[in-house]
Formats: sequence, C-alpha cells, structure tokens
Amino acid sequence: MDDLDLRPRLPGNLPQLFADGAAGRVLTTPLPPGDLVWPDPGYPQRQIQLRPAFWVSDEPVTGELWARLRAEHERSGLWPLLLDESDQPWAAGQIAPEPVEDIGNYAPIAFMSEVWTDWAEQATAEEAHDLAPFGLECPGPAPRGAAMDDPGAVADRHARSLAGRGLSLGLVAVERGADALTAAGWQGALNHNEWTAPLSAVVRSWEDRFAARVVGMGFNTLELSVAAPPVTARHALQVAAEHWAFCPDILFQGPGTLAGYAEEIRGKTWWSFWWD
Repeated sequence: MDDLDLRPRLPGNLPQLFADGAAGRVLTTPLPPGDLVWPDPGYPQRQIQLRPAFWVSDEPVTGELWARLRAEHERSGLWPLLLDESDQPWAAGQIAPEPVEDIGNYAPIAFMSEVWTDWAEQATAEEAHDLAPFGLECPGPAPRGAAMDDPGAVADRHARSLAGRGLSLGLVAVERGADALTAAGWQGALNHNEWTAPLSAVVRSWEDRFAARVVGMGFNTLELSVAAPPVTARHALQVAAEHWAFCPDILFQGPGTLAGYAEEIRGKTWWSFWWD
C-alpha cells in the first residue's frame, strides 16, 4: 500500500480521537463548527485519558446530518450521537471515559443476574409483585427479535425525530455505537452502576439481538432505535425484565409494573431510558 493511503483523511482535529491517528479513515460529509472534548482533570476519572474523548458541535444539528454520518461510520470510524446540551454541558468535560477494551470483560447475563439478586435480597412482597411473573427470580436474557426494517433506516428515522429537540452532534471513535457510552465517558446511569462498560456490554447484546442502535444521550438519558423489537406479550415481558435490570427507574417513570411496561415497548421501534 502506498504511504499516502495511510495518511489521515478526517477533517480538522478529528484524527486526535484515534490512537493510530486515524490512518485510512475517511469522512466526506461536511461538519458544522465544533471542537474536541477532553475530560476535565478536576472531575473524577476512571483512567488517564491520553486523547480527547469525543468531538461536539457548537450548535444543534439536523437528523439528516446524523443519518449521513451514520452511513459513513464504517469508513470514518466515528459514531454520531445526538447530545442534549440543555441538561449536560458536554463541552465542559464532566465525563469519565473507560477503556473500550473493558466492555468485553462483562457478560450481559451476569450483569442482569447481579442486579436482580442484589434487589431480591431486600425486596418487599409488593415490590416482587411489581416484577411479576418473574418476581425474585431473574429470567435471563430474552430471545432475539425478528427484524421489521433495516436497522440503519430505523435509526435515521429516530434521529430525525430527536433532532427536533435542538440537540448537538457528538462524534466518538468507536467500532460500534454501544461502545460510545464508554468511550465518551457518559455518566447518565452513575446512580445505578458505577461503571459504564457493563452497560455498553448490555447495549452490544441488544444491537445483536434486537438490531438496536445508539442514537442519542443526555445527562441521564439514553435513546436507542430498535429494528427488531418484541411483538408478542411474552417476548415483551422478557425484554422488559432486561430493561428493568439496565434501568430500574423505568417502573417509577411509567406504569409501575413490569407487565405494564412490557405493553409499552411491545412493537416499539425506539427505547428511551432515564435514570434518577
């Protein structure tokens, strides 16, 4: 290969996001003004960050731009995110990136079982009833869903809907969207789980089983598109159980029972999470 082919072909300072300088990476979609975000050294960190965590735009962007960047991810290595600046000043660097390599150390079923067991040890009879039909027994991961549409097309539609809120654009150097949570140092679920890598492991599993895609995040929110959602009541219940282990606040935000929440996500092509 000619040496010229190894030179980074990403605009501006984006090559700094990559450990290898982004050799061979290409991005043809024009970007709005923005800058790299480094972790604030005064904010508690998980590791010494030797390069910026992500890039963020100065102003809100359109869903169409997000879609074009998603389509270029395979060549650019940059996963786009819609970031809610109203809740989290991303540019301030109040983030705690973790090594993406750590994600592979976590098994989603182990994470789910641990959350369930810790809760079961102190759950009241009423609380156990809220998680019927499973109660104190963790059901484990649900079977995969059947694709209803192309995952990219579903993600693009959700991005267009979210962009109407006036969200900024983030770009993270990761091989898959699930890893963006960890690489960007997102702290949205800190009150539920100290580390972000296990959550990325769960989302990786959802990418594989339900064709989920990470579209956006806020201070304590996460938005996923889903091209293969559960469509039967039984399947939706199993998926709802996974959602509860991932984000227990779903029951407090909505119907109050697992069965009620399962009906809300049945056939739904996007999943929204919020942590207290």
